[in-house]
Amino acid sequence: MNAPIQQHAMIRVEQLSVWHQDQCLVEPITFELPRNARLTLLGETGSGKSLLMQAMMGTLPKNLRAEGALWIDGQRIELNHPNGKPAQQPLWGHTISVLPQEPWKSLDPLMPVKRQLAQTFRWVKGERPSVAEQSARSAFTELGLKGAEDKRVRELSGGMAQRVAIRCAMAGGASLLLADEPTKGLDVSRRDQAVRQLIEQTEGGALITITHDIDVARQVGGQVWVMRAGKIIEQGSADAVLDHPQDPFTQSLIQAHRKPKVSSPQTFDRPVVRVNDLTLTRGGRTLQQGISFTLHQGEILGVVGDSGCGKSTLGDSLLGLCPSKGQIEACVPSKPYQWTKLYQDPVSSVADHVTLRTLLNDVVKRHQLDDSNVPAMLSALGLSESILERTAQAVSGGELQRFCLLRALLLKPVFLFADEPTSRLDPETSREVSKLLVQQSKEHQCAVMVVSHDLAWLDSVCDRIITLTPQVQ
Repeated sequence: MNAPIQQHAMIRVEQLSVWHQDQCLVEPITFELPRNARLTLLGETGSGKSLLMQAMMGTLPKNLRAEGALWIDGQRIELNHPNGKPAQQPLWGHTISVLPQEPWKSLDPLMPVKRQLAQTFRWVKGERPSVAEQSARSAFTELGLKGAEDKRVRELSGGMAQRVAIRCAMAGGASLLLADEPTKGLDVSRRDQAVRQLIEQTEGGALITITHDIDVARQVGGQVWVMRAGKIIEQGSADAVLDHPQDPFTQSLIQAHRKPKVSSPQTFDRPVVRVNDLTLTRGGRTLQQGISFTLHQGEILGVVGDSGCGKSTLGDSLLGLCPSKGQIEACVPSKPYQWTKLYQDPVSSVADHVTLRTLLNDVVKRHQLDDSNVPAMLSALGLSESILERTAQAVSGGELQRFCLLRALLLKPVFLFADEPTSRLDPETSREVSKLLVQQSKEHQCAVMVVSHDLAWLDSVCDRIITLTPQVQ
């Protein structure tokens, strides 16, 4: 399905496709966006949305290639430059900018975050050093991150890091902005603020957004495209597609966004872990005090709260990954690896220079696991076995998150801490993964602690929910 070509577009694409060797991952697409246009891409994980965006930006993994023709702000772009250097690179930051799905990919892990933002204002936007410093300081206040200026990205929560990444992507004043899941990990108020910033930043230019959040697609407005298996299967105005979807897959996608209940009430009697009067600290700051609860076998406990309030720190404390004060008592016999974590950012938990099959085999060999049910679990997670032959760089964030869930479930965990486990998944896949998570928890009597900003999703999968509120310092 292709849109007609006109002149003077902010971005113009003709027969753009993405390939992995002889396999076509994104079928030829033709479209253009004039100035002041907004386009949102919806679809299942692995459908090619991020690959299409990477092809436009010039950041495809080395084992993938783009074909077709591309113009950005009237400039013809060579998709496969002879010297291997992206032809888009001179335009990065001030003409075209990207917000990657993972903030860890776009922020320097060794540099304090305010310094990174100040350098973007200085070297990309061209502000004088003193002005750039003031711009960065003001931005941190606006983002609600005052006091975090000297922290590095690993010292921030996922939502806090995402806010910094958004501001860095916008700081150079690029007129064409490509935003891949810009609101994941943000609570509702921060999500709405981020959407407003993205729209304001691209006035006079164009905005292309990838999201799995139907509410975000509605707020962005403009045009909505729905992708599946590398094809555009439906397109139209946001109101038309979201309120009156025509394709059965689009209808299913929007219906799944309503998050029906996938767990049923039950009682629990055997505790896995008892927590009493726990105090959480990180970076010398007290995040929470006086936390007490008991988590049982087969129980799913949801944890909700604003970014930076200690949700991830609570799970890490139960796993012994960060210090805490108070009492944490493990109540069932288990092996150390059966207390495990599903990370919020899957790229931070996998090596990206070997195939997913190697990563899976390493875990099976290390812990002498039974891998006979891997094909069935791949199917339940909506993954093909062929995906195991790719590296983490060559799959979507949603596919990688499902792979990490598969790897965690193979361990037959006694306690699983799942940090934003569906933030990268489309509504339909999220529903299926939610069912699998609940099924595995009940079938194997695994205690699960789930962190999410999505209260409706937590209501659909959890047996109970606790809310963490920011502590007054």
